[in-house]
Amino acid sequence: MKKLAEDLWILPYSLRLLGGDLRRTVTIVRLRSGELVVHSTGPFTPEDVAAILALGQPGWLLEVMLRHDTFSKQGRQAFPEIPFLAPQGFSQVVGFPTEPLIPAPANWGDELLLLALKGIPSMQEHVVFHRASRTLIVADLLFNFGPEASAWTRFLVRCAVGYQHHPGMSRPFRMAIKDQAAFQQSVKTLTSWDFDRIIVGHGEVIETDGHHKFVKALNDAGF
Repeated sequence: MKKLAEDLWILPYSLRLLGGDLRRTVTIVRLRSGELVVHSTGPFTPEDVAAILALGQPGWLLEVMLRHDTFSKQGRQAFPEIPFLAPQGFSQVVGFPTEPLIPAPANWGDELLLLALKGIPSMQEHVVFHRASRTLIVADLLFNFGPEASAWTRFLVRCAVGYQHHPGMSRPFRMAIKDQAAFQQSVKTLTSWDFDRIIVGHGEVIETDGHHKFVKALNDAGF
């Protein structure tokens, strides 16, 4: 586990695909109440669960898009008693009940903002903004693989994303956008938020200048 800022941590995991490592980043946010929001799930070990419990009381598990169910059952088993929030249709995929992401839990107050990206019905990604740390948390909206990734992983990412992948939007994500006007309206809302750091679901954290890099990456993708 790595602490990024006050009340903000990540747990990185390996996610192997075709010999490369696309990674999976789990983010833990601690609210002022002491409750924890666990964003994304991973293959949690007993040691991972103990480390999370040491931070506070888990309040919610989140999977913020369809097609992000790889470790959902492990997450549910690790934290069986707390609400599992996910997009509509997610429960049919994983085989256990989930609750809607929107409206966001009242306990979050103004600490976390949650936005459903419009125009992408097959993915239904939701983006989270942690105001205190000025951190945007995304799933597949952007990838970010730099020179630290293996040569084979970088090759796979180039095939999926293109040469602009540090950060960049994947070709499958672009192809999934069916209503560009609705998606661009969501992007307009996102760019109005005052974030600097970006935690991506796959790849390396963008620690600084995230807002500028976000705008450039979406411009490169045609938005």
